Amino acid sequence: MEALLLGVGLLLGAYVLVYYNLVKAPPCHGLASLRGRTAVVTGANSGIGKMTALELARRGARVVLACRSRERGEAAAFDLRQESGNNEVIFMALDLASLASVRAFATAFLSSEPRLDILIHNAGISSCGRTREPFNLLLRVNHIGPFLLTHLLLPRLKTSAPSRVVVVSSAAHRRGRLDFTRLDRPVVGWRQELRAYADSKLANVLFARELATQLEGSGVTCYAAHPGPVNSELFLRHVPGWLRPLLRPLAWLVLRAPRGGAQTPLYCALQEGIEPLSGRYFANCHVEEVPPAARDDRAAHRLWEASRKLAGLGPGEDAESDEDSQPEDPGTPSSPSSPHPEEPTASELYPSPQNSTDRSTVTRRIPVKAELEPQAC
Repeated sequence: MEALLLGVGLLLGAYVLVYYNLVKAPPCHGLASLRGRTAVVTGANSGIGKMTALELARRGARVVLACRSRERGEAAAFDLRQESGNNEVIFMALDLASLASVRAFATAFLSSEPRLDILIHNAGISSCGRTREPFNLLLRVNHIGPFLLTHLLLPRLKTSAPSRVVVVSSAAHRRGRLDFTRLDRPVVGWRQELRAYADSKLANVLFARELATQLEGSGVTCYAAHPGPVNSELFLRHVPGWLRPLLRPLAWLVLRAPRGGAQTPLYCALQEGIEPLSGRYFANCHVEEVPPAARDDRAAHRLWEASRKLAGLGPGEDAESDEDSQPEDPGTPSSPSSPHPEEPTASELYPSPQNSTDRSTVTRRIPVKAELEPQAC
């Protein structure tokens, strides 16, 4: 009996150490009041996104829940209004798998909202499920859709500066390896899905890095944020139904609650004094170093150019476009002469490395002269 009690005690002690060192997230403080400011959170009808939106609403922000499902989005907006006591929480339809939907959202937002102070790209998928598309669905939802949305909303972010863009990434980016010759190929099978998910998370980190360079001096800063291991719908969505009852108790024990997963994205959105770290990757409310593939400036710029073409962005729709520019009507069908083709041809996407412009002549990396000390989040 004594041996059994000792074993149980050791297990409990080990769990407490694991929980407080690896699972429990430090709380985010940052700006106490967001009154008069507007935030957009994608995928905010559940999980990390909903908890992120709740905290922003509690601090007085006007919060736009950008979600695919109208029913779930409206229900989440109602819940958040009730829980936060803030009536400025609204739903707007956004399906990141559809470039037309992204453009429609941007058009609606720019025509109705005079400010945009915080843009949080939280929505994402980890599997294609039963959906079969002629493109890489994981890259489309996790990177290309957010890339296009950021471009279309940049004029409003700039006029509202100082403002921030937060891209929710993952530690899975460390396994990513971008193959620019196969970037938008359809994904088939669970092995390809695992690889494509890691690649899309690497794309998130490189996007934040390049966006920081493109927006240097504009007052808009951007960050990649890892929420940590989180017990959310993304974790169980594609697990077979018979296995879920077995995994739920385990997930409850070793994974963070969505509220904990929201802390690092909130830190990146709200913490004062981290502007010099624009473009960096954060986890557990402090900046973390990334592997060489995630800090490759040439790859970041090449991904930027490939993403522009995959997103159907025309020559006049770059990050330096006029402040008053508006996205064109997304309802118009694409045609060969359209400036925003829905699906660019593969031959347009990948210029030969020998013919590409030298990275150093295009832009300059933001110098980070000193690391900020990690602060209480």
